[in-house]
Amino acid sequence: MITKETILNYLEEVFDPEVPVLTIQDLGIVRDVIIHSDQKVEVVITPTYSGCPAMNTISTNIKFELIGRGIQQVIVTEVLSPAWTTDWMTETGKQKLKEYGIAPPQYTTKNNPSETEVVVPCPQCNSTHTQLLSQFGSTSCKALYKCMDCLEPFDYFKCH
Repeated sequence: MITKETILNYLEEVFDPEVPVLTIQDLGIVRDVIIHSDQKVEVVITPTYSGCPAMNTISTNIKFELIGRGIQQVIVTEVLSPAWTTDWMTETGKQKLKEYGIAPPQYTTKNNPSETEVVVPCPQCNSTHTQLLSQFGSTSCKALYKCMDCLEPFDYFKCH
């Protein structure tokens, strides 16, 4: 008998195609696993951005992983509400991002939530002397920054 915990463990082997060091569990996009009475397994996921081009690949990879583990019927359901937030990422995932050279999500430096000033440390040298170059990085979920100390450009995984 297959369990939800077993499926969640299997999903630790499904990686984000855009940031291959992160699993879909690290990203926090797996919202639920439902084992139906006919042993059909449904995995409910939420994209990091609506229209994220990686979601088709992720859905296919979920199916391949579970079918490869002997699960015959797999459904992947995409839900948009509630919207994904970087709060759903694991701390391990954020650390993996940094080690990979992508600055993990940072939150405002002010106590007032209406303020949007963000300090983004460089993932190479940890300097906070960084500059936003573009709101759009290599993918829509990232912005492009430059470290003013080590002069390296880097992606920043945007908060939302």
